[in-house]
Amino acid sequence: MARVTVEDCIEKLENRFELVMVAAQRARKIGSGAPLTVERDNDKNPVVALREIADETVDVEELKEDLIRGKQRIIAMDDDSEDVIDSMDGEEEWGRLAQQAASGSLDNPAPADDDSAVDAVESSDEPSLADLAGGDIQG
Repeated sequence: MARVTVEDCIEKLENRFELVMVAAQRARKIGSGAPLTVERDNDKNPVVALREIADETVDVEELKEDLIRGKQRIIAMDDDSEDVIDSMDGEEEWGRLAQQAASGSLDNPAPADDDSAVDAVESSDEPSLADLAGGDIQG
């Protein structure tokens, strides 16, 4: 068995750090059961990975892509899929309240079945939606 060194592989990948990352990715694949493209010769997975890179029996670009995909935290979406935006909890209610405030029906709420709810709204010391918006709301 010929001794594999970084100098043997650096001709294939010019960046030593990139070489280490790609060789480690290939060694992980070998460890998880990927078929070997060179004889093992009683070598450990990192040495076999370096020998494969030096002999150009593996696709280095594919290993780079696998490495990048493995490190990504955001999953790439297809461009063909439609973007669906769900409304947040309470967003519909805020929209309804804004429409009522714009039409002026918020100042005179419709009578509710539960009188305690109306009393709670009338006795509240909280500012109205118009006060929070900075004055008179015009539609």
